[in-house]
Amino acid sequence: MQGSRSAALRRARSAALIGLAVAASVGCSGGGNGDGDGRNGETAKLTARPPGAHSWTGTPCDLLAGAAPAEGFALGSSTDSASPDAREDIGENGARPLYRRTGCLADLKAPDGTFWKLSTTASVYEDTEPARHAYRLKENLDRAHGRGPEKVHDAAYAIPADDQGRPGRTLLLWNGDLVLTVSAYAPHGSTEPDVQKDLEQIVGNAARRTEDGLRDHDAPSPAP
Repeated sequence: MQGSRSAALRRARSAALIGLAVAASVGCSGGGNGDGDGRNGETAKLTARPPGAHSWTGTPCDLLAGAAPAEGFALGSSTDSASPDAREDIGENGARPLYRRTGCLADLKAPDGTFWKLSTTASVYEDTEPARHAYRLKENLDRAHGRGPEKVHDAAYAIPADDQGRPGRTLLLWNGDLVLTVSAYAPHGSTEPDVQKDLEQIVGNAARRTEDGLRDHDAPSPAP
């Protein structure tokens, strides 16, 4: 009897943990009631989502429209940067996996009227393993060059960024067959401590919306 009660307790505990994980992934997906999806400029802590399959788009800036980049910010002029041609990556053991890249460069208007900058770059690979390798390689390079990284979750990290004296923040994220880079920069003359919270909101919201917009919701999820 004792053994059966222990087994039941373990099963209940596992179910509770799975439920918490699912709740966290839903909160990060961009759906829900708007309290944590960034639609009003608010963003909860960026959490890992289950692996997904993603598709290339020629209009990546559309994925950022319709919602505030951060509290009080507005999306200004934007430019799509998307090539439908497949590129060849240098993978492990001489492999040359293919991927396609798409991205967006946008101006953001802050509540005080100043202009910030946002860029996204999404690489959609033909398979999950080359994407994982590319992400880990970039993470190791950033670490070796002393650029952090600041771990956001097991498949995302952030590093400080700079654009000709403009303080910024870059987020790198891996999910399934996708490697996503999002960078945001404050105006000249800004100090990093004063803009850090807004930068975190901007890159977190942009990463969430881009990943969700590229995700093929009808495709089966690849293995983690």
